[in-house]
Amino acid sequence: MVGKTTLLEAIAGKNRGLLATEQDKQAILMAIAQLEERNPTPRPVEAGEFLDGDWRLLYTTSKGLLNIDQLPLFKLGQIYQSIRVATTSVYNIAEVYGIPFLEGMVAVAARFEPLSERRVQVKFERSILGLQRLVGYNKSPKDFIGQIEAGKKFAAVDFRLDNREQQGWLDITYLDRDLRIGRGNEGSVYVLSKV
Repeated sequence: MVGKTTLLEAIAGKNRGLLATEQDKQAILMAIAQLEERNPTPRPVEAGEFLDGDWRLLYTTSKGLLNIDQLPLFKLGQIYQSIRVATTSVYNIAEVYGIPFLEGMVAVAARFEPLSERRVQVKFERSILGLQRLVGYNKSPKDFIGQIEAGKKFAAVDFRLDNREQQGWLDITYLDRDLRIGRGNEGSVYVLSKV
């Protein structure tokens, strides 16, 4: 699909948005809007077979995520979002790198509730911040999420979130077998590929 190729070429080399100039951002947002107009899945919230799984962030305008890279001595690694349709669960995992043997990670567990055929309400429930080696994170979200779902307490900063205050919504504006685009309540755009 030409629109998909155009978008992937536009975001290539932009380090999820960290290296995007204002001109790059405008071109990327235009490519996103063109692709959204050709969304092959008109009811993405109901397309569990496409939605379910582990997704890697390719591009975002989210300052909350991109600002992790601004911490002294640390660089933002891969960011994953894992969706488990059967349990209406969402897991966001950001890898953080810097000093050798002190590679970190930030994870947030949430529940989602469909509000329409393309919008979900997200309620954050748990946050985990720690060193990858101490929490048993092995560069893959799947095993780590299994531990979270089993109720494991980690050797990390691991705490419950009051989901009345920690919530937002997300519109899924494009979805196919291997690409997903979303727009959040704070105006951020997310482009993810299936892992």
